[in-house]
Amino acid sequence: MVKLLTKEDIKKILLSRFENDCCTRLGEIPNPSSLKDIGRASKRIADAIRLKERIAIVGDYDVDGVISSVILSQFFDDLGVDYSLIIPNRFTDGYGLNPKIVQKLDVHVIITVDNGISAVEAAKICKELGIDLIITDHHTVPSIIPDAYAIVNPKQEDCDFPNCEICGAQVAWYLVASLKEELGIEYDLSQFLDLLSIAIMADMMELVGMNRVMVKKGIVELNRSKRAAFEAIKQYFGKATLEGDDISFLIAPLINSSGRMEDANFSYEFLKSKDVGDALKKLDYIASLNEARKDEERILFESTLPYVKENENIIVAWGEDWHEGIVGIVASRLSKRFKKPAIVFSIKDDKAKGSARGIGTVDILSLIREQEEILLGFGGHKGAAGVSIDVKNLLEFKEKIIQASSRITIAELEADGDVLGEISADQIDFELLEILENQEPYGQKNPKPSFLLKNILIKVDRLIGKEGQHLKLILQEGSNSLEALFFNYDIKAKQGERIDILFTVSRNDYRGLVTPQLLIRQIVKKA
Repeated sequence: MVKLLTKEDIKKILLSRFENDCCTRLGEIPNPSSLKDIGRASKRIADAIRLKERIAIVGDYDVDGVISSVILSQFFDDLGVDYSLIIPNRFTDGYGLNPKIVQKLDVHVIITVDNGISAVEAAKICKELGIDLIITDHHTVPSIIPDAYAIVNPKQEDCDFPNCEICGAQVAWYLVASLKEELGIEYDLSQFLDLLSIAIMADMMELVGMNRVMVKKGIVELNRSKRAAFEAIKQYFGKATLEGDDISFLIAPLINSSGRMEDANFSYEFLKSKDVGDALKKLDYIASLNEARKDEERILFESTLPYVKENENIIVAWGEDWHEGIVGIVASRLSKRFKKPAIVFSIKDDKAKGSARGIGTVDILSLIREQEEILLGFGGHKGAAGVSIDVKNLLEFKEKIIQASSRITIAELEADGDVLGEISADQIDFELLEILENQEPYGQKNPKPSFLLKNILIKVDRLIGKEGQHLKLILQEGSNSLEALFFNYDIKAKQGERIDILFTVSRNDYRGLVTPQLLIRQIVKKA
């Protein structure tokens, strides 16, 4: 007989996730000085500010890179510092600082945010041109690092920072903190917590310790924020308050869509809007880009399905001119749907650029690194990576990575730390919802809990969504009636059937009446 979870069991399991946290409040986060080179970096930038030297910020086109750019540029705005800013375009510039960007900039100092740790060639050109390059990044440090004036990256081996799993925006924020000290000024660093909560969650950082503390406080600040952009989001989408799920499923995809579909500068300008009317106009355009992104994603996902082979532990798919900004989302959908890592490439001319996503405990970056000799470049972290390769080497890459992935065990693929266990229908109520909400925000290392509900009767089934792609069910067990949604369902379930489901619980607030709503992850069995 399987022991069903009680609410007390659930509470204990969730609290145990944080029992080793050594940082439980903002006052306990590490000092900037523990980051290698941060003192050297801030001293050089402070000198440039005092001497009125020309400074450039080079960001990145994802949420973390855009927010990093906003944080440092806002600090410079507040101090009246003259600077130029470049957020590379995914389609015309490629990723991060490169020689072409350096040659465009007539400056004394370049500061990268959320990129630069692989910019070896660009660093050489900076040296030749007499530009002091300051790199702030958080990505995995390659074997050859750029010859820069200063590198601030917690993943450096000789860096004393106690938590290397922080995002690029946090590194940029720490640089601002160090600059504040170096310049001897009063400056409110907490004003960036709203932005930081978004960057940390969007970049899938571990939500334990300092990251958890910063996001929890950041979500509070997000709702108090005076930024026109966040007021515009509330008005546009009819939100009274913004929560962790709003960051993951609404705000982050919106900010990301500009860089994925056209140019990340649209999102940068939106976040820096000075009044709500202007922010709403910009948001309307960004929202249209996000809708276009969803359409592209659906088409591309369908195109990848023939590449899925049951007897292979990894999915490797590619196509001519597949939308470069969408391949990462599609790789993520594939890995979740088929429970195996996925790499999706877009081919243009004789080059292929790909995005990879891991699953379970599989380290996708290590698998890619094993093929280093035939790659043009790669980078990222255990759960997500980017890779580029000559098209002529794609088949060899696929064969080798399929062979390498054959040693991955079923246990590694199916490791799912968010399934807490089996629950009965009568435990799913407002009290359970409160227990779950108390342990937010959910993300890496604190995954949103999933539960198994067995042999529940479908009382009503209905297709919803623009194209009927979502399934809405009313489930019945005795006197307990539960509403369940299955977004982008892959198994149809009908009235009168009994099913086993894997699901999460969310809040459904309809006209002031709060009820738990089930979000189905998987229909495990039908009877």
